[in-house]
Amino acid sequence: MSAAARRILLSVVVIALVVLGAGVWILRGPGPMHFSNGSKVALADYKAADPTGVPASMAKASVVERGAYLARAADCVVCHTSGGGKEYAGGLAFTLPFGTLYSTNITADKETGIGNYSDQEFLDAVRRGVRRDGARLYPAMSYTSYSYLTDADALAIKAYLFSLPPVHAKAPENTLAFPFNQRWSMIFWSALFNRDTRFAPDSDRSPEWNRGAYLAEALAHCGECHTPRNLAFALDNRKKFAGALTAGWRAFNISSDKATGIGGWRDEDLAAYLAIGHADGHGTASGPMGEAVDHSFSHLATEDIRAVVAYLRTVPAIASPDQPATLAPPAPASHREGGGSADAHGKMLFEGACVSCHGWTGESPISPFATFSGALAVNDPSGTNVVQVVLSGTRRLTPQDAVSMPAFGGAYSDAEIAALANYVTARFGGKASQVTAHDVAELRKQTSQ
Repeated sequence: MSAAARRILLSVVVIALVVLGAGVWILRGPGPMHFSNGSKVALADYKAADPTGVPASMAKASVVERGAYLARAADCVVCHTSGGGKEYAGGLAFTLPFGTLYSTNITADKETGIGNYSDQEFLDAVRRGVRRDGARLYPAMSYTSYSYLTDADALAIKAYLFSLPPVHAKAPENTLAFPFNQRWSMIFWSALFNRDTRFAPDSDRSPEWNRGAYLAEALAHCGECHTPRNLAFALDNRKKFAGALTAGWRAFNISSDKATGIGGWRDEDLAAYLAIGHADGHGTASGPMGEAVDHSFSHLATEDIRAVVAYLRTVPAIASPDQPATLAPPAPASHREGGGSADAHGKMLFEGACVSCHGWTGESPISPFATFSGALAVNDPSGTNVVQVVLSGTRRLTPQDAVSMPAFGGAYSDAEIAALANYVTARFGGKASQVTAHDVAELRKQTSQ
């Protein structure tokens, strides 16, 4: 090969490597806390109060008590408990476009759970997505978020799990289609998208902000539901907290955008929504967010809720173009007056099953938890969460005065639920949804597991 040919070949190789590197950099995107441009320091070098661990009020708690608090903050029980199953015994189905994935048993059972895991093996599973046998976990397990956990916090969670009675329960086999059933491929996914680094406080921010960042990013992993995903199903932090579809539900925009995010909410409204799952004028948490409130946020100390609010306030505003900039006012008192749907079938269904609790104006006569006015779900033109609530109902555990709603998925056909959703969004929201029976059938598949 001549010198000129070698130079050309070398140039082609260099250009290819540059293009590949640029593509990887674009696909990977920034980290979840990249928006905060302050000085990041190692936790050992942070001079203010330690933002990790448990609240100051639990400083003298045992490692198991600390682990119980942290496990609730991380919401472990929701993903690792199937309907009617024992807590943490796994078996919950995650319906994906390419098959079904089942959560694992994380009780201390030595045959079907994690009873044989050493401390290091537990850390590898939680933060790196590597099982004891060396197999790779799928990123349905939030190890890219848990990678920010400290050793002490992760091992406190392990101590708590090991303090519970072991449950012998083998999870069903996954039914993922090729090539998604190839666990070894997660080696490359993790190398690209799991930074595997511990939480680094921002020395330019307040201790409360850093505590909120640790809770929101490492434990509560808010981004796993509220941040859109890229082509490789990794979080796209260029649109951090801008809202996404997760498990068939819409996780709404929680960036600081004032029109379509939470920028217009008062601090006390945000705190109430996290602590009890309801804020007057903003609606009530249902579906996965309702579970997060019941099993996680409602158990957090008041100062931790305030810290999460302080952190959320600083997340850059990202507008959601598919969401209304202003929410619809209460509907007219009479169902004969404007703002309703031309779909008489939907109106008939609402009058027969819904109006006694929700009212014709959207202001519930029985509980603010059942009020539609201001709720994001009825103002979402897709109607997704309205359909899901009708299908599955709401089963709120906290607070004691919360109102649950029965599921109507078995009582109504897909066409009836579509008609009802379209009527509700037309009457109580700013724009009628155009849900079809096919749309309901697709959402039903994700709620029947």
